[in-house]
Amino acid sequence: MTKQKKARLIYNPTSGQEIMKKNVAEVLDILESYGYETSAFQTTPWPNSARDEAKRAAKAGFDLVIAAGGDGTINEVVNGIAPLAKRPKMAIIPTGTTNDFARALKIPRGNPVEAAKIIGKNQMIKMDIGQARDDTYFINIAAAGSFTELTYSVPSQLKTTFGYLAYLAKGVELLPQVSKVPVRITHDDGVFEGDASMIFAAITNSVGGFEQIAPDAKLDDGKFTLIIVKTANLIEILHLIRLVLNGGKHINDRRVEYIKTSYMKIEPLSDKRMMINLDGEYGGDAPIELKNLKNHITFFANTDEISDDALVLDPEELALEAIAHKFTHEVEDLDQEAEE
Repeated sequence: MTKQKKARLIYNPTSGQEIMKKNVAEVLDILESYGYETSAFQTTPWPNSARDEAKRAAKAGFDLVIAAGGDGTINEVVNGIAPLAKRPKMAIIPTGTTNDFARALKIPRGNPVEAAKIIGKNQMIKMDIGQARDDTYFINIAAAGSFTELTYSVPSQLKTTFGYLAYLAKGVELLPQVSKVPVRITHDDGVFEGDASMIFAAITNSVGGFEQIAPDAKLDDGKFTLIIVKTANLIEILHLIRLVLNGGKHINDRRVEYIKTSYMKIEPLSDKRMMINLDGEYGGDAPIELKNLKNHITFFANTDEISDDALVLDPEELALEAIAHKFTHEVEDLDQEAEE
């Protein structure tokens, strides 16, 4: 007798104006229709509520854990699963403000029912995960520098009400305050030592709602896209933002270092405090080491919509896909001959 698969839905009831809370029953029905014995857990204000439940579910042998909420909820669930030797598959139902991770995986945003239906397509990616220190993980970005501190300055109520517009408004306000700090960044191919106003280590191509900051980022190659902005001049930063919006042309600008690396160490070279932002939240101070854990967690994704440029194509999978296509065409030909 085949063992029935088990799924655990971990959802944030306050995310996205409580949209998930209103759709839990229908999402559970959808998951049950895909053959999962499904139960739900509503997160609480208690610290690490989602992380602890994800860890418990993984150790209890659940086959699938679904994180429903914003990037913060997804980050917590990943932090519950990532340290374990045996990790369940993951899916996401994005209901937050920026939903960077969902953008990268092409999951419908703000529509829990349509997001849940992606699981039924049975398409998956073995995703890279970032590790900071020994016990902290991130799914999308690690950042440092004065401009990245805007995420700490936006009140939570403003985020909930206005979403990414709140970040943009605060970002414009902070631009004149951007400054450079001396830093040393050790990476796979050497060392950068100099002044930087912004540092990004991206896993996906979507950062803060912009999908061109790391335009050639791959989701499964074991590499961060390291971006170091070397200017704090307001006019030059505005010019770089225009280049980002114009197809990601900033990557060739002399004021930007654009590096692929599986490891980095960020060290401030002054007494000024350098806070590290992990997936939009405070993640401690530099110095810090970051490692890319290649193919660490398998996520359900809408791979039909993901560009081939964003993935490392497995030769074995490509060969199987080619055989499947050939078989399909041969069947179609036989059907056509039979009709004739």
